[in-house]
Amino acid sequence: MTLKHSLNLPPLESGDRLSRAEFERRYAAMPHLKKAELIEGIVYVASPVRVSHSQPHAAMIGWLFFYTVMTPGLGCYDNPTVRLDGDNEPQPDAVLRLEKGGNSHISEDGYIEGAPELVVEIAASSAAYDLHDKLRVYRRNGVQEYLVWCTYDRQIHWFYLEAGEYESLTPDGEGVLRSRRFPGLWLATQALLEHDLGTVLQVLQRGIATPEHQAFVQILSNT
Repeated sequence: MTLKHSLNLPPLESGDRLSRAEFERRYAAMPHLKKAELIEGIVYVASPVRVSHSQPHAAMIGWLFFYTVMTPGLGCYDNPTVRLDGDNEPQPDAVLRLEKGGNSHISEDGYIEGAPELVVEIAASSAAYDLHDKLRVYRRNGVQEYLVWCTYDRQIHWFYLEAGEYESLTPDGEGVLRSRRFPGLWLATQALLEHDLGTVLQVLQRGIATPEHQAFVQILSNT
C-alpha cells in the first residue's frame, strides 16, 4: 500500500460497518492503532488500556503460557488478530490453539485463520459485548471453549461447546474450573480473583501432573 493511498483511506471508527477486506485495509493504514475488531460487520476500536484490564490480561497470559510450556504441540497467543469469517475479525486477549490437527491455521501473512480451540477475553462487566455479540460469533464459528473474566463484576465465565451451544463449566468442590478440551488446564477461580497467582499456578501444576494430561501430551506428540 502506498503512502498516498493510505492517507486517502478514512480512519477506522467504532460503529463503522465494513467488509473484512476493507476493515483490514484501514487497519493496516493506521499503524499507531493497537486494537480494533470487526464483530458482525461492525468496527470496535478499543480505548486506552487501564490497569483493571492489563493486570488480569497478564495473569491469564501467564497461566496459559505455563500450561503451553508443559504441553508441547500447543500455541499460546497474546492479543492476536483472528480471521473467523467474512464479517468477523476479532482480536481476543489470549488464544490457545492446537498447532497441528486443529480447526485453525496460520495464514501466509501471519494471522490466525479459523476457530482456535480456546479464546480468552477480559471484559469490564457482564454488560460488555464479549458476553453477547462476541459470544455468539465464537459459538457460531466453532470455538470450542470461551473464557470471559468480568473484572468489575468479579466473575469468571468459562463456556464449552456442546451440540452447537455454549454450556457453562461447573467448578469442582474446591472451586476449580477444569477445561474439557485441554486436560490439566485447571483454574482456581477464587485465587485468581484475589490475585493469588501462586495458588493459581499450584493448582495448574496439579492438573498438569494428572494422567489425563500426560496422555494428552502423548497424543499431541503423535500428531
